[in-house]
Amino acid sequence: MTSPAGPPPTDSGSGEQQRVRLLAVTACPTGIAHTYMAAEKLQQAAESRGIDMKVETQGSIGAENILDDNDVSTADGIIVAADKDVDLSRFVGKRVLTVGVAEGIHHPERLIERVQSAPVHEPGGGAAVVSSSGGKERSVGYKALMNGVSYMIPFVVVGGLLIAISLSLGGHTDPSGGLVIPKDSFWMDVNNIGVIGFTLMVPILSGYIAYAIGDRPALVPGMIGGWIANTGALYDSKAGAGFIGAIVTGFLAGYLVLWIKKVKVPKFVQPIMPIIVIPIVATTALGLFFIYVLGKPISWVFEHLTDWLSGMTGTSAILLGAILGLMISFDMGGPVNKTAFLFGAGLIATGNQTVMGMCAAAIPVMPLGQGLATLVRRRLYTEQERETGLASLFMGCFGISEGAIPFAAARPAQVIPANMLGGAVAGAIAGVAGVEDAVPHGGPIVAVLGAVSGVPMFFVAVVIGTVVTALTTVALIDLSERGRRGEPGAGTVVGTSGPGPEPVLVGSRAGAVPGAVGIVAQRSVATLPTSAPAPTTSSAAPAEPAALVDPAASAEPAASVEPSASPQPAASVEPSASPQPAASVEPSASIEPSASSQPAASAEPSVSPQPAASVQPSATAEPAASVEPAASVDAEVLSGYLTEATVSVRLGAGDKEGAIHEMARLLARSGKVADVDELVATALRREEQGTTGLGEEIAIPHAKTDAVTAPVVGFARSAEGIEWGSLDGTRAKLVFMIAVPEAAAGDEHLRILALLSRKLMDTGFRERLTAAADESAVLGVLREVG
Repeated sequence: MTSPAGPPPTDSGSGEQQRVRLLAVTACPTGIAHTYMAAEKLQQAAESRGIDMKVETQGSIGAENILDDNDVSTADGIIVAADKDVDLSRFVGKRVLTVGVAEGIHHPERLIERVQSAPVHEPGGGAAVVSSSGGKERSVGYKALMNGVSYMIPFVVVGGLLIAISLSLGGHTDPSGGLVIPKDSFWMDVNNIGVIGFTLMVPILSGYIAYAIGDRPALVPGMIGGWIANTGALYDSKAGAGFIGAIVTGFLAGYLVLWIKKVKVPKFVQPIMPIIVIPIVATTALGLFFIYVLGKPISWVFEHLTDWLSGMTGTSAILLGAILGLMISFDMGGPVNKTAFLFGAGLIATGNQTVMGMCAAAIPVMPLGQGLATLVRRRLYTEQERETGLASLFMGCFGISEGAIPFAAARPAQVIPANMLGGAVAGAIAGVAGVEDAVPHGGPIVAVLGAVSGVPMFFVAVVIGTVVTALTTVALIDLSERGRRGEPGAGTVVGTSGPGPEPVLVGSRAGAVPGAVGIVAQRSVATLPTSAPAPTTSSAAPAEPAALVDPAASAEPAASVEPSASPQPAASVEPSASPQPAASVEPSASIEPSASSQPAASAEPSVSPQPAASVQPSATAEPAASVEPAASVDAEVLSGYLTEATVSVRLGAGDKEGAIHEMARLLARSGKVADVDELVATALRREEQGTTGLGEEIAIPHAKTDAVTAPVVGFARSAEGIEWGSLDGTRAKLVFMIAVPEAAAGDEHLRILALLSRKLMDTGFRERLTAAADESAVLGVLREVG
């Protein structure tokens, strides 16, 4: 870690030759385009003013051009253009200006002027913040909540799976203790490790919510506050507040720390504020507040809910089952859940096992339902959420309701009502059917081990409740997203790597063969097999004039064939028109068939003229592979992800949706698109989350979907421009479309995107792209990217 810089520079001059030296850090939630666009813009603005600037980029491929202690110590100011947390502690004593990443792209000159008069960053303090306008930005509270959930998920998965494995392999039913694992056994040790993971889950959620709000000083009070919230014995409650209590303590700790940071203290105290004073004061205040203020109502709720349930034992089985299902599904380990569970468990000893049967049917509905929802509508969930969904399904089979907590914490307004509805249905069905459970545990595992009577109806209750939960969850998420956007449409990817118009393409496979053409069955576009490395003219029949070639049946285009309106004699063959593999036939171009009547290596401009239509194929022609295909040059464009087949200089669509349809069809010409309709749908859902119009007349729509079999990039140019909702209000004239498969791995495409984003900030480069006469000329310009 760098040492703190010295005091801020003064205005005392040391000669005209002394240059201002600035630093910058750029970062965005997904770290693909905006990170590098802002870096390039800031560097260009600094160079135009004769200012030395070093920019650290915190992108998807890691931090690059990292600022070291020497950089910081000699800097006159630091610009932090970021939409995610950046550690500012290394900039203590320096002028620091913090803005959104969009400001770095659109107003770099203004930032350079402002940073030279920005306030000095102090230990534990904040930096001058300028809000950026435009774009759909998630609130600080939402981002803090998602930060906590993302750190909590591994603890839920590891703890839950270890408990489930230990119960399934080492447990047995016991009327006095549910599923029991023999003490001092190997499986008890495995179970204890899992319990530790579950115990840490709630403090981790609370701690990292606080951290996202108040930075590192808030981490300790957040975690300790979460532990207190989950330990009911500290405030005379039989059950802790669970994950809902953790969310409360996380936000309280974060904002409490922010408030303490604003308190003015003597300079000699400032160095110890973030590591001693703030954590101690915040932890003590929050802990006592929860124990003496929030804890008492929680204890009161627990006691009165128990008394209320005791008075309902003689009521309708449907009503009681529905109420118990609602309670079991509400907070998953919190006081309401524990009240219903302990109520059912306590009645087992009295011989009433029906109440526990209702609870046992409701217990697995939450994790099973949320896991099923990730399978029913995969596109509504991030990759991490889908993986968590699979673990949730496994935990649900073993009656571990906490498997649904990550989903409930991320979207409480949608998930908790869905859970409660499904739990109520399952509980009511189990109550009507008279299902009994002899052990204080739930889930399919107790039925498999023989602790449940009325097994068929038990599974009917669980299945119906699970389906109700999944379908309700999907519907509510769809409604929520449409309401947030204020427009109709299908659900979008919720909770992805971050807000704003940022290409979310982490994990794409990097091993695409440059220039390769794969043949894939498609709904909307049909191509012919082109893999045979034969001469371009068929050896089975005389060559036909180019004007008679059927474009619809032609193979993939290539840069090596020059278009022509009519057949030309062989004497006009250019060296680049030497025999190519069949994949290089241009659909609308004339073909010089006479060139293929000679061995591939001998196709020269000096060949004797022959009428093209009368040329007969040569039976002794050498394989075209002896000459390097001209298409191999395309492999150098964006690592082969973009070829002339996926370039168009005339984008005919007049609106964004039409442009995406047209771009998808353009990508399909590569042979790497298996489902054009699904590619379009995925790209449009990404647009609903936030515009991919990046400004400067640029748009980069993109999709991560199994509708493509390999990464592919397309480019098209619109003369009039298309309204894309860009932050700077410009119409998109230069449109790149990027698609990668879900299962893709590696970060090669991220490197290419980073290079492309930087290069697109070069005005001259954009002008050359705009002025390029045809597809070949466009490729020539794009080769500058690498």
